[in-house]
Amino acid sequence: MAATTTEPSSSISFTSSHLSNPPPVSTNHQSAANLEAVNLVKLSSNLEQLLTNPDCDYTDAEIIITGEEAQAVSVHRCILAARSKFFLELFKKDKESSAKSETKPKYHMKDLLPYGNVGREAFIHFLSYIYTGKLKPYPIEVSTCVDTVCAHDSCRPAIDFAVELMYASHVFQIPELVSSFQRRLSNYVEKSLVEDVLPILLAAFHCDLTQLLDQCIERVARSDLDRFCIEKELPLEASVKIKELRVKSVNIIPEVVVVDKSLERTGKVLKALDSDDLELVKLLLTESDITLDQANGLHYAVAYSDPKVVAEVLALDMADVNFRNSRGYTVLHLAAMRREPLIIISLIGKGANTSDLTVDGRSAINICRRLTRPKDYYTKTAKGQEANKNRLCIDLLEREIRRNPLASGGDTPTCSHSMPEDLQMRLLYLEKRVGLAQLFFPTEAKVAMDSANVEGTSEFTGVLVQPPSNGATGNLSQVDLNETPIMQTKRLLARMEALMKTVETGRRYFPSCSEVLDKYMDEYVDEDIPDMSHPEKGSVKERRLKRMRYNELKNNVKKAYSKDKEAKIARSCLSSSSPASSLREALENPT
Repeated sequence: MAATTTEPSSSISFTSSHLSNPPPVSTNHQSAANLEAVNLVKLSSNLEQLLTNPDCDYTDAEIIITGEEAQAVSVHRCILAARSKFFLELFKKDKESSAKSETKPKYHMKDLLPYGNVGREAFIHFLSYIYTGKLKPYPIEVSTCVDTVCAHDSCRPAIDFAVELMYASHVFQIPELVSSFQRRLSNYVEKSLVEDVLPILLAAFHCDLTQLLDQCIERVARSDLDRFCIEKELPLEASVKIKELRVKSVNIIPEVVVVDKSLERTGKVLKALDSDDLELVKLLLTESDITLDQANGLHYAVAYSDPKVVAEVLALDMADVNFRNSRGYTVLHLAAMRREPLIIISLIGKGANTSDLTVDGRSAINICRRLTRPKDYYTKTAKGQEANKNRLCIDLLEREIRRNPLASGGDTPTCSHSMPEDLQMRLLYLEKRVGLAQLFFPTEAKVAMDSANVEGTSEFTGVLVQPPSNGATGNLSQVDLNETPIMQTKRLLARMEALMKTVETGRRYFPSCSEVLDKYMDEYVDEDIPDMSHPEKGSVKERRLKRMRYNELKNNVKKAYSKDKEAKIARSCLSSSSPASSLREALENPT
């Protein structure tokens, strides 16, 4: 009886407690929402496995993407059809034919896109969203450049990747992605160089993004981009709007708006270059009062003509390869933008200066690095495989800088807000060379350095040298908090000039010593030169190797020293009409 009385009591008590403290309705909804979110995350993760896990390869179609080589991306038609109306219609048309085929149906990306380009990495990034519903961060290896001083917030690889994703989102009809990438491209417009805005403008034009298109047109209209480049690269509708905006602008550019006879003649010369008719080019230049430089003919050919045509234009010897156009670009700057190795070789062979800087402090190699993705630069090339052109262009320019580190443009701007990377390379080379000369030819080095007013190379001799008041010396690692970037660049350019004079003096008066330095600079250019004077550092094997190199270098130093000394004595004896016996005696008993 007691049992029966206690059980209801307990039951009621539990029920009473439950009814007296009901959970808030919002808590129930929140729990349900949290559970739903967890389930969606799990679903997203599971679907991602279909895309990334090789063990889950149950794909039933392939999309072929043609780049440097054709690559297939496997997909699941059911997922793409459910997520994209474009793919639904595409697969519906091919349903009967693909059902009869035993192989996976193949679709070529170039046939799917009416305009633009979508690379493999961009398409995989796009597929990741299609499968998971989540937009991941851009992969660094294809959305940044190899310029170490670039912030990567608006460099060309970042823009190109976003443009490719915009084409994929628009063509394959994913509206939420179109909105997302439109905002991102809009942020690039004001931060980017005007030449990097052009691909954004083209994407906005083809994808019917009116607001983004107007923003790009206004940006180009405010720039100093010349009319011939605009007419060549942009659709007629966009180029007409840009011209109209420039006419209305208070900051009107007369040479762009006023269509006078010189512009007409320039246009005829450039059209002749477009048709590869060099005979007509020569005839037009002969009959008019403009030169190929004034028409920016070589600049135009380097930017748009076939490399063989560029070589033929150079063979005319009618243009200065270091001439700057109205925007301050040399032809080598434009060749770096185009990234065509054959053109770069042709220009360097004709004397193009690799050290010339643009008005904002960029060199040809700096331009090339900012256009090159890490994937293209660092990926090893297999035997028989074509080398990446971007990497090849950088290698060509770096090799020329090392071969001719003393080259410097007479009109090199010094107003850069950041020290260009090739200036750092040149300074590093010169500092190391003079430091090595001090280490092994102290007397000769002192003479050459005193002649050039260089007090030391603190970076490689281990001795801290403060720059004198005239700013002729300094080093790369020195930091002055009161020094602006412009002041630093000017100081380092002055430093480079002094070091160049030191090397030139050494070549002229101590040729044998210079030959030894030439021989060893390539070997030691990437090593820590002060360590050669301390061979006891490192492992046993490293110390033995350093000691062998050190002794070998000392022997070469002694030979070079003796050779230069013999040459001096010989000149002295010959100048005083000494007989041969006196010469031998002088060599055997040097003073």
